[in-house]
Amino acid sequence: MVEHRIVGPENGEPYQPERACGDRFLIDSREWGGRFALVEHRLPPKVLAAPVHKHTLEDEFSFVIEGSVGARFGDEEVVAGPGDLVFKPRGEWHTFRNAGQAPARLLEIISPGAWRSCSDGSIS
Repeated sequence: MVEHRIVGPENGEPYQPERACGDRFLIDSREWGGRFALVEHRLPPKVLAAPVHKHTLEDEFSFVIEGSVGARFGDEEVVAGPGDLVFKPRGEWHTFRNAGQAPARLLEIISPGAWRSCSDGSIS
């Protein structure tokens, strides 16, 4: 059973490679029975977050906190700013990047939260 708690701005499991998308894992899906996960993505200017991929089981929802985030779905690209929510449904090829000159941050809600690699190179 998960106990109540506060995850502060410097808490969570961080992953921040140099000049790449950094992640801060705020809610680990293992603690919540795989129902969902919450990750903060930190994108330096002009950085691609991930190669084009799709999820077969998970939906992703990206809430932009700061900066400008471009998301590509096939041949279509959208640009989202602070306060925008981008839906990335399962089964759809996509990628996202920092579309601006300043750092960008977004919260990624993944549901269900367990990620699995697929044999075709996609992420599920």
